Amino acid sequence: MNRNGSGIAYGAGAYVIWGLLPLYWRALDRASAFEVVAHRAIWSLLACAVLLAYQKQLRATFNLIRNGRSFALLALTSLLLSLNWGIYIWAVSVDRVVEAALGYYITPLVAVSFGVLILKEKLRKSQIISVILATVGVIILTATYGHVPVVALGLALSWGSYTLFKKRLNAGALETLSIETLVAFFPNIIFLFYLLNKNEAQFGQDLPFSLALASAGLFTVIPLLMFNAAATRLPLTTTGLLQYITPSIMFLVGIIVFHEPLPISKVVGFIFIWAALAFLGTDLVKSSRATD
Repeated sequence: MNRNGSGIAYGAGAYVIWGLLPLYWRALDRASAFEVVAHRAIWSLLACAVLLAYQKQLRATFNLIRNGRSFALLALTSLLLSLNWGIYIWAVSVDRVVEAALGYYITPLVAVSFGVLILKEKLRKSQIISVILATVGVIILTATYGHVPVVALGLALSWGSYTLFKKRLNAGALETLSIETLVAFFPNIIFLFYLLNKNEAQFGQDLPFSLALASAGLFTVIPLLMFNAAATRLPLTTTGLLQYITPSIMFLVGIIVFHEPLPISKVVGFIFIWAALAFLGTDLVKSSRATD
């Protein structure tokens, strides 16, 4: 498989996993969103450390840490990642999965805008049509809320910015993710000790639930590594447009599994976005074949 094709495969795989994750986060709703985020950071670092040792990439990671510019940039992406996690898990815990899906529908528009305006990437005709249709759909969906969708905008801006900075860094997926989780480790471990001291932590209450919390590391690391692999292989515009896979799955989970309301006005908005997805899918298939 060529570099473009493997990038699309990695990206699509990551976005499918992320789309299904609300099912997992809802299973952890005994714990607060902040405790779940803390466990994501801590167990992700452990998973990354094991993978670094296995792949003999510890030295490359330490070199990135010693590089002041790279470390500062990764500290920023770590903050953006933690912010995105927190908003997302909180939204799932309070039955706002559909609004979270709206956020991830807006995110590709943010990523595409960054790609065109900052990285000077070019859009093909079918991609331009996809962006226009998606923009109309997002405007309709935003208008149906009757107020500024803070959750959606927070998710879109935090993840769109994260994608941009990771693209500009252009370093190894595992090394950069390891440093991001290292930066996030210290405040999160302090927070968990605070919860344990107040007897408010769910971790340790029973073995099955504790293992479920610990597995947040794997559910975090695997799709993020796939995403980072895609980000280094594909233009930011393509990476951003692929993102529509995630909110489409989240939308279905919110409506079918969690029974969140869906007025007809939202259906109209989603029809525009799904039409954008059809154009995008056709374009990605053609571009992949053209580079074979």
